[in-house]
Amino acid sequence: MRRPTPATFRMKGGIRVPLFVHEAKFDASKKQIWDWYNSDGAFRRIMPEWEGIQPINAGRLVDGDETIFKVKMGPLRQKWIARHHSVVPGESFADRMIKGPFGAWNHHHEFESDSNGITSVIDNVEYKLPLHIFTGWSAGLTVLPRMKQMFEFRSVRVANDLKQIQATAELPRQRILVSGSTGMIGLQLCAFLEAAGHDVHRLLRPTTKLPTDVDSSKVVRWNDLSGEILEGDMNGFDSIIHLAGAGIGDKRWSKKRLKLIRDSRIIPTQNLAKIIAGLDTPPKKLLCSSAIGFYGNRGTEVLDENSSAGNDMLADLCKDWENSSNAAKEAGINVIHLRTGIVMSPFGGALAKLLLPAKMGAGGPVGGGKQMQSWISLDDEIYAIHHLMMKEDSTGAYNLTAPNTVSQKQFAKTLGKVLRRPAFAPLPGFVIKILFGQMGKKLVLEGQDVRPNRLLESGYEFTHAELESCLRSCLGKMKLK
Repeated sequence: MRRPTPATFRMKGGIRVPLFVHEAKFDASKKQIWDWYNSDGAFRRIMPEWEGIQPINAGRLVDGDETIFKVKMGPLRQKWIARHHSVVPGESFADRMIKGPFGAWNHHHEFESDSNGITSVIDNVEYKLPLHIFTGWSAGLTVLPRMKQMFEFRSVRVANDLKQIQATAELPRQRILVSGSTGMIGLQLCAFLEAAGHDVHRLLRPTTKLPTDVDSSKVVRWNDLSGEILEGDMNGFDSIIHLAGAGIGDKRWSKKRLKLIRDSRIIPTQNLAKIIAGLDTPPKKLLCSSAIGFYGNRGTEVLDENSSAGNDMLADLCKDWENSSNAAKEAGINVIHLRTGIVMSPFGGALAKLLLPAKMGAGGPVGGGKQMQSWISLDDEIYAIHHLMMKEDSTGAYNLTAPNTVSQKQFAKTLGKVLRRPAFAPLPGFVIKILFGQMGKKLVLEGQDVRPNRLLESGYEFTHAELESCLRSCLGKMKLK
């Protein structure tokens, strides 16, 4: 599918300019690939997760439009402004760095199709380091490894997105309203939905600030605790995806924090269900976020969607959370509950907290390491949501977890392998309790072996069924051919 080629040089004005060349092949037409690159969501989708890039403006593929973002350079963030030029719609485009960390950067993208319908995307990047006459020798150690991982990631991400888009290409595109669109999952979900050609709108609270690269005209604002609609209209959407809620693992669980966690899920879901139940043109589907905490702490018991609910605090929260949508269900709206596991991304969640100790060689098993961890890649999370949204007969609860669960000890060992760090020094459970209190006990020391049986039965195919491939993809540690 993809074939990176080594760096070389190009002569310009009698001067050797470093040239990085990368070629990727896709089972897609030039139009499909051009449409993906020219979508509102493409820039967020194409940026590697581990780079921590902050988009500011995503330019369209027309001459003179600018894409602006901030990129990590060591401990600092530097603004990068790239201006599009030499655009030939459907065929090629280029962007030149106007401001940024390099001495020079000019990136040309060319699309070529063969008689078999295979399209090659050929990237040529002319670049110079700052003070290149003195620093150019270091590119092979500093810049090129990072570029190779970045372009490999981009090729795989585009191919995976296109595969998901092609699977539903014959179905009508949808008008979608998403709550929680500024969260870790919501940002990437909206970007993918836009790349897939859907008309995406955001459901926002009064104080929520949209990222500057997002279309601020496509919003509905509401008071999620009172149910009052402040701006826009909820009529006319095909699907509503409800992801909003305070992060369960973001802070220690005080009484105040636990109340916020509960209220930010139960009350808005009740209000949303009541509102859409009374609409003139309600959505066909309401996809509501939930969690595998529904099943409680069950040790090594294998759990699926037919398993009973647990009886602890998180299980009670999840049961009430799912029941909060009953008004919509009673009104004939198809309600889907997304029981999500541990989402793997360096942007946030469990993996982000574990990265620093793991990189320092202190990422060994925690609390004995026998507890099971039901995980899912960020890509599979959003692809599965899209799959269930587009599949007409999907309904009820689905476990959004990878089919191959691991013990915490296996997780630590795999993360250490990917990072090339030792992962044998254990971390006693009492340390977790001291550091994180009740939250640490519930989220780290207890576990569940949850399988996505209904999702698999619906025909969904996982992009990352194995933990190692997931971690290599999201951490920039892919094995290059």
